[in-house]
Amino acid sequence: MAGPEDGPGQQPELDEDEAAYCRRWGAQHAGARELAALYSPGKRFQEWCCVVLCFSLIAHNLTHLLLLARWEHTPLVMLGVVAGALIADFLSGLVHWGADTWGSVELPIAFIRPFREHHIDPTAITRHDFIETNGDNCLVTLLPLLNMAYKFHTQSPEALEQLYPWECFIFCLIIFGTFTNQIHKWSHTYFGLPRWVILLQDWHIILPRKHHRIHHVSPHETYFCITTGWLNYPLEKMGFWRRLEDIIQGLTGEKPRADDMKWAQKIK
Repeated sequence: MAGPEDGPGQQPELDEDEAAYCRRWGAQHAGARELAALYSPGKRFQEWCCVVLCFSLIAHNLTHLLLLARWEHTPLVMLGVVAGALIADFLSGLVHWGADTWGSVELPIAFIRPFREHHIDPTAITRHDFIETNGDNCLVTLLPLLNMAYKFHTQSPEALEQLYPWECFIFCLIIFGTFTNQIHKWSHTYFGLPRWVILLQDWHIILPRKHHRIHHVSPHETYFCITTGWLNYPLEKMGFWRRLEDIIQGLTGEKPRADDMKWAQKIK
């Protein structure tokens, strides 16, 4: 029978136990259907606007960075690329942990609904198109992209020369942040991935598929970093997320992942 990572199968008949399993997990889960229905035309329009603006600004800023490039910048730029990837990975874990662990779908926070849906229907993300997959991340990176574009049009050439390694670091951080959910989607996609994506996963430059499976063991309390996944093991060994949860629960009395479990247990 299909496992939790499998998409909806083409089975001619299901016995009673199999039908019950499908209702408890995946696209036929009652909570998954309800959460998917909350994706509104207004949300879709917002995502379209964010994606168009975000990628226009990325193209604009990349052009300026390429025009300002100098060979002597290479060591600092390479350091900035690695630092940007590491910080993006940590930030992806922080956002993922926060959305998985706290809050509820009723709160006016755009990111929570997809996280709830994802845990009870992990392959739903593979059925999302480019706009739905990346719209929220594009919204988050708009402000730093606008700030960078503003600098290119207001700073002197001398100032931009001094700022160049820093701006490359910020740009790399933005790129990894923008594509985090696309990388996450690829980690759930087992067929039809481009060869270059598979190579990046195999080299662990981006989140590998096998690595991310560790997070998808209920109650989804570990391996939250979903950009490169580099920080998952050290943060787990430190007990970083558990310590944070203990502090917050002690201060607020709120139980971690209570809303997540509520949606997972919906049966109708």
